[in-house]
Amino acid sequence: MEIFPGISIDPNVRFGKPCIKGTRVDVATVLDNLGAGESCETIQAEYGLTREQVLDAIRYAAHVTHHLPPAVGRVT
Repeated sequence: MEIFPGISIDPNVRFGKPCIKGTRVDVATVLDNLGAGESCETIQAEYGLTREQVLDAIRYAAHVTHHLPPAVGRVT
């Protein structure tokens, strides 16, 4: 089921984690690689993705962080 443009969830794929649509590559893997300093081009080559698919993962992560409340309470 597509939950965001280019991102799908299937309970039978990667334990239901959000994945790049049509692949078994989960969004967290893409973000982990970016956070580790890998380039978009390296991620594309390593996982067989297009630039647009890598950007879909980033857009989805931005959407989630924008719409979810903070995981911690207010610091006083």
